[in-house]
Order: sequence, then structure tokens, then C-alpha cells
Amino acid sequence: MRSVNLSILAACFLFFAMWGTLVDGAPTAEQALKLRPIQKGVDYDKPEGEKADKCTVIARKIGGRIGWIVADPDGTILRKFLDTNGDNFVDLWSYYRDGIEIYRDIDADFDHKADQYRWFHTAGSRWGLDRDQDGLIDAWKVISAEEVTAEVVAALATRDARRFARLMISPNEVRAIGLGKEKALSVNKRVGAAAAGFRTMAARQKTVGPNTNWIQFSGNRPGTVPAGTDGSTKDLQVYENVVAVVETNDKHDEVQIGTLVRVGDTWRLIDLPQVLAGDQANAETAGFFFQTSLTRQGVGDPAGTADGGQKMLDELEKLDKAAENATTPAEQAKYNTQRADLLEKMADAGKTSDDRAMWLRQLADMISAAVSSGTYPDGAKRLADLFERLQKNEADKELAAYVRFRQLTADYVLSMQVPKSDFAEVQAEWLKSLEQYVADYPTAPDAAEAMLQLAIAEEYAAQEDEAKKWYGKIVETFPNTPAAKKADGARTRLDSVGKTIPLTGKSVTGSPIDLAQYRGQVVLIQYWATWSKRALTDMAVLKELAKKHSGKFTVIGVSLDSDRKALSAYLTENRLPWPQIFEEGGLDSAPANQLGILTLPTMILVDRQGKVVDRNIQSTELDAAVKKLIHRRSEK
Repeated sequence: MRSVNLSILAACFLFFAMWGTLVDGAPTAEQALKLRPIQKGVDYDKPEGEKADKCTVIARKIGGRIGWIVADPDGTILRKFLDTNGDNFVDLWSYYRDGIEIYRDIDADFDHKADQYRWFHTAGSRWGLDRDQDGLIDAWKVISAEEVTAEVVAALATRDARRFARLMISPNEVRAIGLGKEKALSVNKRVGAAAAGFRTMAARQKTVGPNTNWIQFSGNRPGTVPAGTDGSTKDLQVYENVVAVVETNDKHDEVQIGTLVRVGDTWRLIDLPQVLAGDQANAETAGFFFQTSLTRQGVGDPAGTADGGQKMLDELEKLDKAAENATTPAEQAKYNTQRADLLEKMADAGKTSDDRAMWLRQLADMISAAVSSGTYPDGAKRLADLFERLQKNEADKELAAYVRFRQLTADYVLSMQVPKSDFAEVQAEWLKSLEQYVADYPTAPDAAEAMLQLAIAEEYAAQEDEAKKWYGKIVETFPNTPAAKKADGARTRLDSVGKTIPLTGKSVTGSPIDLAQYRGQVVLIQYWATWSKRALTDMAVLKELAKKHSGKFTVIGVSLDSDRKALSAYLTENRLPWPQIFEEGGLDSAPANQLGILTLPTMILVDRQGKVVDRNIQSTELDAAVKKLIHRRSEK
């Protein structure tokens, strides 16, 4: 992730440098041609040699706003850079091929960082949103069915589970398209199975790799499922039995995409793709929507027949509800045991190894969650038995690692629940087990979480050098994971005293907020949430200080609430005279990850030069610290 951020910063620096040169004279063509699209794989014109030397840059008003046109010696447009809101900063960067715009980076909120990416004309119709402005697309605002299949192939080639996940239909979208209750439940289960199974499937398949190219979309014309079908309330546009044709070193193969559903201006997946080598049969099925029953077919069918699979799914749904509604510990334990028995049965009946792995992962997740909630005390022993069975088979090594981490977590939770347990002893044993897990499974996805737990423990124990080692190892070994974002931010925070730090985000209403804008004032950054009683208690102290030192001291609040409504309700009843950053995700949101925030409240004091003075100050220390900083500044 660090390399992505650095490239974006470098690009932004060049954008601003070019604007400055426009004031005194147009930038050179060489400068303009150094700019690159943030998204990879854009096929745009890149003149070289003598032709590049003869390119020109023309300042021109476009739609009433000033911008540059970069053209080749023949007058063909190569680039267009535009300030659309008149603030003297470029916020739109367009790239051309054969004189036609095919791609642009967009700074839609005018905070000097690209947050949207669009493709045009012969490059397609995609429109991606980058909410945390890290150069990676978080969601698709517009994407065609054809482009979805190309993205699936790219996700398989790079083993990128995040890229695949953003193509899946979400529970909110399932509700929005108006499916009937049973159909919606079935879609959500398929999506859950696909999300859980992608990483394993992508790693095991050998057909799609770095040298694979998407060639074309293959599928019958889309059909409309009319409102009223299976209890739906809206018409629904659907592709069934979609296939992506791919080519690797002149060999053609197929990727079975399955069903695609239209949601507004996007098309969404509901299935795990299946990679078919060139000599494999591709038997067309009836599809998911174009059939007369709700029978689940293909991926994840847990039994030898579709009817048998549906019966077990129905039974699992009933047990899920029964466990949720059980009122006594004995009842909860009974239903959870039955759920575990059924999931094992579904795994044993799976048609493929991927099906089996999917259900065993769901089994491990269900047991671990039930143990943590205190509704299945025997679950830890069951996880241990499952791990022992799996580790005996080399082919199940990945599954064994998955189960082992959940078993260790369950053991830890049970140890903490023992009356009068020795916390220090339990914690020491937990950390020891995590270190052993990392040693046994250094590349397993859960190793990143294990390392994060170790780093957090070392930080809480004031062993900051050891904490930074673990944080660094996460970033080095698992650079593209959520844990790495948190770890990289935590390293920045631990090393922040005496340095300037980055802090940007959006307010509840979507306007940009940037710590750098408050240079000249002493600033307190308060990470808080409406559920943190200590943070709410601190508010009275902060209000008094803000009033007392008006114009010299301010607060920037960073709400890590998960519920926007709860935050809005609090701010309506309790007016706070300082800006509030809020972005979705709570403790895993982009603002929280920027500095690796782990607990609430966390307060960071920054002097008038923008340098951190204290990265974990308490409210009782604030008055004296703020006075000192203001006095020190006034003396200079």
C-alpha cells in the first residue's frame, strides 16, 4: 500500500507544480507527459523521442474554466488537465488515444486527491469510486456486464479477493432490487459462499495467471424477470450462464461467471467463478433466475443432488433461527451442536474440494462465534478435533491454518471466562500461541491478524520497539490487507512526536477536512465515538478550552462511529464548535487507519507548526499543555 500512496503523492506534487508554472508561464510538454493515470492498464498515447519533443501545451478556457491541452505535432490531443471549480488547482486529468478521451482521474471533492476514475469511448464505461483516496477502487458506480467479467478475470489473475468482492451484490442491493424473501435469502447465501471461497479457488486454479488476457464476453441476451416472480416487487434484468473467454500464451480457456444481475448502472455477481480448461465441457444449466424453482445449483451445492442440497439449506436456516431465538444456554448449545453437525454433513457431501472447503470454513466461523458469545462452550474442543483431522492431510494445510486460528481464539475466550482467572497468565499464553501460529503458518491470511494482535499487545505493554517490529512485519508480508493499513498507520503514530502527520477526511455532510489547514493554531485531534463514555466526558473539557483560547486553539473531532444516524443524532443535540471527520467503517475506517487508532478515546496534541507534541494526551493534562504551547509561540 505504501508504494501506491507514494505514487499518488508524487503525482499530486507534479499537478500542483504544473499549476504554479501556469501562473508564470505554461508547463513544458515534458512535464505534462510525465503524468500517469492512477489506475493501471490504461492504454493511452505515449509519444516518445522526437515526437514527444515536438509536443505542445496550450492554455485554454474550456467550459468557462482554465486548463491545458497537450497536443502532438499533428495537433492531436494527448492530455487535458482542467480546474473545474476555479480554485487554481487541477481536479480533472484526462488521457487520450487517437485523439479520443479514454480515461480520466477526478478530484470530485476538491481536496487535491483523486477520488474517482472513469473510462470512456473505446476503453469502456467503468466509473470507480475511491473513498479513502489510496489509489484503489472501493466501489463501482458504473460498470457493464462485459466489464464485470473482465474484472473477474483480473481478480483471478492477481489472486485479489478485494477486487473480486467489490463485484458482488451486497445485502442492501439485494433489498433494493426487490427480490422475494426466499430468493433474497438464496442470493445472499450464494454471495457469502462465493466471498468465502474465492481466495482458495483463486490460489488453486492454474489456468488464469499474470499472462492471461480477457478476450470477450460470452452469453445469451439478457432477460427480464417480471415483478411478482417468486414474490419480487420489481422487474429485474439478468444474464444467465455468462462465460468470459480468456487467452494465455495463445491458448484459449473459459471462466464460467454464472449469473449477473443489474443494479442501477452496475451489474453484479452472485456466484463464485469456475475456471474451465480448454478441453473441459461447459454444460449450460438452467440458471438461477430462469427456472421454475429455487433449487440451488452449481457452486456450493452441498449434496449429491440439488433437491438434497436445498433440504439441507432449509434445515440450516431453521437451525440458525432456532439458535438465535433460544432463551437458555442449554437450548443455545443444543442448536449450535446441531448446526455444526449439519455443516459437517454438508461439507462431506460437497461435489468439489472447493465446496467442502467453503462449508468447513463456515463451520469454523460459526463455532468460533458461538464460543465467543458463550452459547457453545464445547465448541473449542470441536474445533481442536477438526484441526487435528485436517492437519494430517497436506492438501488441507490451508484449511487447517484457517481452523487453527479460530480454535486458538475460542480457547482464549474460554480462558478469559473462567472465574477468577489470572489475566496476566492467560494473556501470556495467548500471545505465545499467536507467535507459534505465525511460525507455523507465516503466509496464512490469518497470520496478519495474529501479528496485529501481537503488535497491539506489545504497544499496550509499552514495548514500542517490539510493537513497531510486528507492525512492520505485517506491512512487509501482507501489504494489501486491512491489517497492513492499520499497522502502517500505527507505525506513523508511534513515530509521530516532533513530526507533522497526515490527517484528512470528510465531514458528516461530505465536505473535506485537512489538518494542514489549521497551521498557526494549536490543534487537538480527538478520536471518539458516541458509545465511548470517556470520550463524551472529555467533551466538556474540550469545549471550555476551545472557548478560553478561541482563535489560538481548536479541536478536530474524528468520529469512529459505525452508525451515521447515531452520530448525527448526537451532534444535533450536542452542538460542537469544531469540525468533525466521519467516514464509514468505525475503527476500520480510513481516518482510523491513517494513524492506526486502536482504542477510544485517543487524543493527539499538535503545535502551531503542525508537529505532534503528545500522541496520547489525557484530558487532565490538556489545560497546562495548551497554555504552554500558546505561550511558547507568543514569545517567539
